Amino acid sequence: MSENGAVETRPERPEEGSAGERSPGVTADPAALTPPQSAPPQPPPPQSTPRPRRRGPGAFTFLVLPGLLTLSAVAGFLALTGGLPSDWTPGADGQQVTVPGVNETYVPWLRKAAAGCTVVTPSVLAAQIDQLSGWRDDTGRLSGEQGIAGFTDAEWRTWGKDDDGNGNSSPRDPADAIMALGRQDCALAGEVTDLRTDGTVTGDLVDLTLAAFAVGGREVAAAGRVPAGARTYLAEVKRLLPRYEAFDRETPAGGGPADAILAPPVTTLLITSPYGSRQHPLTGVTKLHTGVDFGAPQGAQVAAARDGRVVFAAMTRAYGNRIVIDHGTIDGKRLETTYSHLSVLGVTAGQSVRTGTPIGRVGSTGLSTGPHLHFEVVYDGYYADPRPWLALGD
Repeated sequence: MSENGAVETRPERPEEGSAGERSPGVTADPAALTPPQSAPPQPPPPQSTPRPRRRGPGAFTFLVLPGLLTLSAVAGFLALTGGLPSDWTPGADGQQVTVPGVNETYVPWLRKAAAGCTVVTPSVLAAQIDQLSGWRDDTGRLSGEQGIAGFTDAEWRTWGKDDDGNGNSSPRDPADAIMALGRQDCALAGEVTDLRTDGTVTGDLVDLTLAAFAVGGREVAAAGRVPAGARTYLAEVKRLLPRYEAFDRETPAGGGPADAILAPPVTTLLITSPYGSRQHPLTGVTKLHTGVDFGAPQGAQVAAARDGRVVFAAMTRAYGNRIVIDHGTIDGKRLETTYSHLSVLGVTAGQSVRTGTPIGRVGSTGLSTGPHLHFEVVYDGYYADPRPWLALGD
């Protein structure tokens, strides 16, 4: 059975939800998932007031001196933050998607931010930043917009936080700015998803989300579709999207050890939806399915796949009842597993568990089409195919 389909901080990977899955780390709507390391923060209710937009230099401006721009971006980031955070690494396999004029170290943050929900993808966030600032952090000074995502002080108070853990929350910190933009977009995605569900609006969820970003959710609701005032912004962002599509094709960081080190989380490992790119059955959005769905009856026992500590256990919009367990490090890289759509939570955050400890029961909470367990493996900040970790064949 397929699930509803993601990206909060960690605990909520929005891979499946509309405004709350953001993860590696597992997190996703403002309520569901952030990168795979900590419980997902719940962003404030989406605002309907339109955010002033300022178009910066176009993407192609940076094709002239990509090397120089990349060096400048790295130097600027280091100057602002004092160094690269531990989770800023491109991935264990050493491969990194690059786009001329875009600092390659931004890519993991774009993926983490998009993990907060299923509607938003890394390429959407990247195209928005390109449209807003052309990837420059010195634009909008007269208008009060700051950083590559062009946040005002008022907007930053709503969406900003210290996501890279360097002790400073700033719209001029690229990591913080990217994550804040993801939170805002995912909140808006949740808003327009609800509007479409109750029949108030019609249209593509990505288009409606971008329209709400440009002119506000109230304008979208009043128009019943993408309003005329948002069409220019929407066209500009969609024109830039193809340039960043490679950011959506994530190569997991490491496929797991040769020998399985995780115990089965459910008794019967019947895969109803594998890891990989797919179209979400409820949202219709095509993006990475960050785990595997195990078909199981309602109420079936779910167990911890390895010794660890529960870092998140709560209801999320997209993943329903969701649990995230931190298993410590393997080969110097952090390993986490997640368990979503549960009917019952049997553990609480902070609790230590052993392999096989009952932690909950199979259900169909959140964005789900029926009882199943959505199981994820997050290794070194990236989602990985769970099958090698469980010694499951293709």
